[in-house]
Amino acid sequence: MIETWLRTNTRVFLLALIPPLVPALLGLLLIVHGTGRGPQLAGWVLMGLAVVGWCIVFWQLRRPRIEYRALGGDGQLWIYLRWVGVIRVPIEFVEGFLLGQGPTLLPVPATENIETSTVVIKIADRAEEYARVDVDRALGSWCNHYVTVRGMWCERLSLDLVNRLNARLAKVTPQTSTAQAGR
Repeated sequence: MIETWLRTNTRVFLLALIPPLVPALLGLLLIVHGTGRGPQLAGWVLMGLAVVGWCIVFWQLRRPRIEYRALGGDGQLWIYLRWVGVIRVPIEFVEGFLLGQGPTLLPVPATENIETSTVVIKIADRAEEYARVDVDRALGSWCNHYVTVRGMWCERLSLDLVNRLNARLAKVTPQTSTAQAGR
C-alpha cells in the first residue's frame, strides 16, 4: 500500500516550466533559420537542455513531500526533503504532526522577514538515528527529532490537513498493548 500524505506544491513547479522556454525557443530559431551545421547543432543542444529541464520539473511534480508505504507488513513514512532521494522512517517512530511557521528562505532583504506555514513531524526520542538527518535547507530542516517541511514546497497547509495527517497516522501506527506499555 502506498499513500500520498502531503503533495508537492504544483503551483511552484508549474511556474518552473517557464524558464526552459527560453533555450527551447532560441534552439528552435537556430534549427529552423540557422545556416550551416554549427548553428543547427547548437539549436539541437539548446532544445535538448530545455527538454531535460522540463523532465526534471515533471519528475518533481510527481514526487510527494510525505508518503506512507506499507510493503510487507512494516509501514514507513517516506519523507522527500532532498531534491534526489528519500528518507525512510519506520512508522512506529512517528509521533505526530504539528502546524507551524518558519522562514521561506527566499532571497529577499532580511528586513522583510517573510514566513510560510510549515508541517512539523515529531520523531520519537528513542529513535537516535533519526535525531538529525541532512536535508536540503530550502525544502525543510531536521533537528532534534523534529522534521520541518516548508509550506512553500508542498500543498496548501491548514489545521484541517494536519488533523487528517494525525488521524491517518493513528490508523496505521502499530498499537501496543497496555501491558507492554507499562513495562
